[in-house]
Amino acid sequence: MPVAGTPEEGQRADVELRLPADSAYVSVLRTTTASLAARLDFTIDDIEDLRIAVGEACALVLPDADPASPLVAEFFLSPGRLTVRVTINGSELSQPDHDSFAWQVLDTLAPGAVAEVVGDSLLVTLSMQAETLEPSL
Repeated sequence: MPVAGTPEEGQRADVELRLPADSAYVSVLRTTTASLAARLDFTIDDIEDLRIAVGEACALVLPDADPASPLVAEFFLSPGRLTVRVTINGSELSQPDHDSFAWQVLDTLAPGAVAEVVGDSLLVTLSMQAETLEPSL
């Protein structure tokens, strides 16, 4: 059974972005995340939380990335929900340190974030639900 908010096995991403596995390109990924969240009517605060969470997910995976392979970000969109999966390939991958600062920030901003090693890939998946604002009377 998948974790709440994670894409189903074989589900195709609505948006996929491939970038060099280099921290210089993380800002492109953060900006793309913010743009997609804005289209899903996320609040400004939630958009900023997502931008930070995606940056921290990259901080977790990039040190283990094979420089010749891309950083792949997949975005799964549904009404009021955005799920982002960041993937890198590497030869000696291990689970991220759940006691690290980057993981603590990620887990605070996107509770339920998941990191897993599958073959020669390290995947970090995070999901966030947009706040629904009730009209005031």
